[in-house]
Amino acid sequence: MTSRRPLSRQLALLTTAVAALAVLLAAAVSIGLVRGAASAQAQRTLARQADGYAALLDRPARRAQATRLGTLLRRQGLELVTVTEQGQALGPDRALLPADLAATVASGTEVSTVVRERRTRRFVEGRPVEGGGGIVLLETADTADPLTTSLRWRLAIALAIGLAGAAGAGLLLGRRLARPLQAAARTAGELSAGNRDVRVIPEGPAEVAAVTEALSALASALSRSEQRQREFLLSVSHELRTPLTAVRGSAEAIADGVVDGDEARDAARVAVAESDRLERLVRDLLDLARLGAEDFRLDIAPVDLVELVEAAASTWRRRCGPVGVDLRLELPGSPVVVAADAGRVRQILDGLTENALRVTPAGAPIVFAVRLAAPAAVLEVRDGGPGLTEDDLTVAFERSALYERYRGRRRVGTGLGLALVAGLADRLGGTATAGHAPEGGAAFTVRLPLA
Repeated sequence: MTSRRPLSRQLALLTTAVAALAVLLAAAVSIGLVRGAASAQAQRTLARQADGYAALLDRPARRAQATRLGTLLRRQGLELVTVTEQGQALGPDRALLPADLAATVASGTEVSTVVRERRTRRFVEGRPVEGGGGIVLLETADTADPLTTSLRWRLAIALAIGLAGAAGAGLLLGRRLARPLQAAARTAGELSAGNRDVRVIPEGPAEVAAVTEALSALASALSRSEQRQREFLLSVSHELRTPLTAVRGSAEAIADGVVDGDEARDAARVAVAESDRLERLVRDLLDLARLGAEDFRLDIAPVDLVELVEAAASTWRRRCGPVGVDLRLELPGSPVVVAADAGRVRQILDGLTENALRVTPAGAPIVFAVRLAAPAAVLEVRDGGPGLTEDDLTVAFERSALYERYRGRRRVGTGLGLALVAGLADRLGGTATAGHAPEGGAAFTVRLPLA
């Protein structure tokens, strides 16, 4: 299993890296701005000093003081160079002044510039003086640099404090995010172990809380699903037990000689009828199980619903006639062709008709209807039975929902037929809905895509 770093550590590292980058960028920008402002201020200060010293040494009698003045200025980190009328630089620091600048000052032009020599940068302020020649003040840029060693240490300390704070904040944030996620992981583990009574209290940011809420909803959905499965298995086992008991009882009566003659034939007919019922139940169960499988077979081809319904009606009339139910057709005068599996569409129609025939009393009708409702075709089975309530319509296609409601009150089937109808309609790309019929009973409508 691949080793993974905890979320809190990853967030701490990430926030520290981001903070370090932000601090370094801010420091770089700030240092540049501070140095730029300091340089401009140093240049202006040097210019004012140059103006003052030029006024002080504007007379030849006072130029002798330049040597002593230069010594004083050197102690302040400044260099003083005097320039003769011929452009010759004088003084101990004359080598620092480029010849072209000396000539410029000697010509009577002020100089304000920055001279770069290798790694050294100097501010230069030159002023002509009365009577010819001039003076030039020079200051090394490092002297004006406000970022002294102590200030650099302060910046380094501030940077370290910022990084430590970012790391701490990242660690706290990571733990705050990780705690609900760890709780969700524990809950998921309990769910996988079969415990459905676990819940997670939503906490943390909205996205993390949404994960925990979804996990709690999943636990509730699993609990409901398993409860339905248990109820379904109980109802199916009951339905299996009833025909098996009848078949066993009839077979034992014949085998033990308890019945003979006509009674034996009656017992055999009961066994056959219950066997048929058992076979239908098993077939419905298998079809429902296969509906969700990828290999569920469908042979999609053009199917004329009018022709299919007419063929089915000829079969169902033989079953409706003996019980006094009138089977009616409402069909258009032209074919209605859908893209579907003819066998599965017939299975849907037979399932709905069997349900209708079971509850429709003698003298009431069952109606097969086909109509166009582009982009779909509508296949409808209506009956004149007792119908369904509004609450029944919302659960009509759930497995065994109507079976549990009406068992013992009216004739019911296996409880799987309508669920199978809805599943088949969905696999064919259509829909199944339930409603009220104008004949007084229930109406089941299946919509299928046109070919």
